[in-house]
Amino acid sequence: MKKNVEVRKYRSSVGAVKGVCSGIGAALFGGDCFELVSELPTASVDLVITSPPYCIGMEYERARTVEDFFTAHRRLLPEIIRVTKPGGSICWQVGYHVSKRVAYPLDYAIFSILEGNDQVALRNRIIWSFAHGLHNGARFDGRHETLLWYTKGNDYFFDLDAVRVPQKYPGKRHYKGPAKGEFSGNPLGKNPGDVWDIPNVKGNHIEKVGHPCQFPVALVQRLVRALSSAGGIVLDPYMGAGSAGVSRA
Repeated sequence: MKKNVEVRKYRSSVGAVKGVCSGIGAALFGGDCFELVSELPTASVDLVITSPPYCIGMEYERARTVEDFFTAHRRLLPEIIRVTKPGGSICWQVGYHVSKRVAYPLDYAIFSILEGNDQVALRNRIIWSFAHGLHNGARFDGRHETLLWYTKGNDYFFDLDAVRVPQKYPGKRHYKGPAKGEFSGNPLGKNPGDVWDIPNVKGNHIEKVGHPCQFPVALVQRLVRALSSAGGIVLDPYMGAGSAGVSRA
């Protein structure tokens, strides 16, 4: 599971991880992510966003089984927790490991590894839904993946106003009570909920590069806006197509 590590700094020039982000937008380190993450200072990252290899035989993978996935994450996740600041967030986006038509939901693996770890708490299991993907004849087409959002501690950063979406009925008003006649919804918009309908990067998508399993910039942007404060540092230990690196808060 060798990939690049990407450290992204958003919103201001304050602070740095290993001094790499002072005055610049992003820094990319090539190498083994286990070794590179181990070199990062403790409590130096505000937000971790990544999508690891699913061990399904892609050209960039060395691992091939669910057991390989478990082994790698038992080694990596403690280091990810170590480098995350108290109050910071860890977002792990995964799908399914499919072998011989048998599907294993990889978010189960992440949850089982972190269950009982008193340093982190699961805040949301977000369903990312999309309309396009591989077609199957022996089972229903897969049209969603999962994003697990953990925080390090209970006093964590969350900016809901930064990611509100339009109200379904923006002109709806209270019809009784002391607020009668006033708008019943938040004027800034509503909470986007835990099911996100965001197009994935397939075919002629404007963001498409050579990576076969690329996740969209919009997915990263929502997380950055909601979970990192001004001057925050964002880490992607499995760089992939670089979606985290080109995102903007």
